[in-house]
Amino acid sequence: MNKRPPLRRSAPIEAESDGVIEGRNAVIEALRAGVTIDKIFIAKGETDATLGHIASTAREKGIVVVDADRRKLDGMSRTHSHQGVIALCAVREYVTVDDILAIAREKGEKPLIVVCDELSDPHNLGAVIRTADAAGAHGVIIPKRRSAGLTAVVAKTSAGAVAHVPVARVPNLVAALKELQQAGVWIFGTAAEGTTSLYQADLKGPAAIVIGSEGDGMGRLVTENCDFTVSIPMFGKINSLNASAAAAVLLYEAVRQRVGG
Repeated sequence: MNKRPPLRRSAPIEAESDGVIEGRNAVIEALRAGVTIDKIFIAKGETDATLGHIASTAREKGIVVVDADRRKLDGMSRTHSHQGVIALCAVREYVTVDDILAIAREKGEKPLIVVCDELSDPHNLGAVIRTADAAGAHGVIIPKRRSAGLTAVVAKTSAGAVAHVPVARVPNLVAALKELQQAGVWIFGTAAEGTTSLYQADLKGPAAIVIGSEGDGMGRLVTENCDFTVSIPMFGKINSLNASAAAAVLLYEAVRQRVGG
């Protein structure tokens, strides 16, 4: 009698429902089927022809390919049979910067946008998206590289807000800021040494709020392309806030100003 246990077959299905696709054939099929993939992690140093084919196909489709050591892949794996490749799916399609601006126009509102400069922690990105939804922001912009994407972890942390908040993923964040400026949007960057205090910043007009990375804050080029750098008053022993908390403070100051509170 064949008493094959069902666990071998159920594990990959469970993994895919979590947004993780593992194994060479599974990733190749996902690429062929046009699944929206956020990133593909491939074992560093591998010269296998199949993995090379996956990497080149992914890059042709504009998918970020990351070289990862085996320990990282083992830690990400749900099935323990990743074969040197793991893909993370996006839970929804990305939009463009123009799409976000169009949403504001259709609502007859001045744009309120959050720009995340290399937020690598998916929990932080999910929290920012959740706050953006609550504050009525028209969209969130993230860079294509060195950033968390719209993965299942981000969706869960956002409490479902990813279904409602458009997210644009751009290859060049500075170019996206210039595009916003050309559309009449003022860029407000958050920085501990900002030249404008939060409560002096005029956030009533078209505004994009830039939140820096967890460790280093905003990058130099991003900072140089902000119209204003804004500091949040700090009165305790700690001189900085978590990225998602900083986003919440600025977004709700914008809300307060816009509703006339």
